Amino acid sequence: MTAELPDVTLPEGEHCHTGHTLCMPEDSRKRAARRLAIARGHLDSIRRSLEDPDVYCVDVLRQIKAVQGALDGAAGVILRGHLEAHVATAATRGDEAEIVDELMEIFKYV
Repeated sequence: MTAELPDVTLPEGEHCHTGHTLCMPEDSRKRAARRLAIARGHLDSIRRSLEDPDVYCVDVLRQIKAVQGALDGAAGVILRGHLEAHVATAATRGDEAEIVDELMEIFKYV
């Protein structure tokens, strides 16, 4: 059974595999954006809590860990979109070497 790749609709004249575009389904973009909004909310909370002289260090560390989790989740959504839209189709386009180099660069950061 072969997994079906998501439908990625771009404006007319734009193609997912020409240049470096964020080529992913709209629902994935929304999920990534939601996770980033959660991270921002946690960061704002951390900044406010640091103004409180009675803040407990462990509580701040928990909040920081929550931010890291939200960022990791957003990165995972975007990475999956990249794998589905670009990597899975590299052989068809003939740019496997470029994609492998790109992935090696990505893995420095994830």
